[in-house]
Amino acid sequence: MHSSPWGHRPGLEGSGGGSTDAILLELVDENGTTIGTAEKLAAHQPPGQLHRAFSVFLFDEYGRLLLQQRALGKYHSPGVWSNTCCGHPYPGEAPFAAAARRTYEELGVSPTLLAEAGTVRYNHPDPASGLVEQEFNHLFVGLVQSPLSPDPEEVGAAAFVTPAELAERHARDTFSAWFMTVLDAARPAVRELTGESAGW
Repeated sequence: MHSSPWGHRPGLEGSGGGSTDAILLELVDENGTTIGTAEKLAAHQPPGQLHRAFSVFLFDEYGRLLLQQRALGKYHSPGVWSNTCCGHPYPGEAPFAAAARRTYEELGVSPTLLAEAGTVRYNHPDPASGLVEQEFNHLFVGLVQSPLSPDPEEVGAAAFVTPAELAERHARDTFSAWFMTVLDAARPAVRELTGESAGW
């Protein structure tokens, strides 16, 4: 019932289908230049291999940020809150295209606006799983103006929050290890998008 025509990964057919397919990430150097590929889980094993990623921050017309709680079934950081959408481009896939694709796959919405907001490079070990996020992350900000239709295999819950509500939630709930790093890096673009009155 929850299978989606968008869930098929191009170029990875023929290895049994479903979640047993190997997902390849794009390995990069410190400048973000592609240097190869690695299987997803292998890239996250300590000490981690630097790979390309993206993070999306979508806002409603009131300047509230859309958060998602990662589904409990996810192997990495299950059940934690994070930004609207994050993930990894397929090798050779433009980060912008990957960001739009995954936002639709996870949340069932296409942003009405999506703009590049720079990059950030970080190294975040996840104490719960023992995995390491060594990422060269492409940031995107945008607007969402249609109802959400989250995929329950990806998203446990979603919420629109003001900066004050985010601070309350951040003090109370568990967030992804990378959340504040990517939010702080995206803040200049967020302020430009939402305006000073939104408080970001």
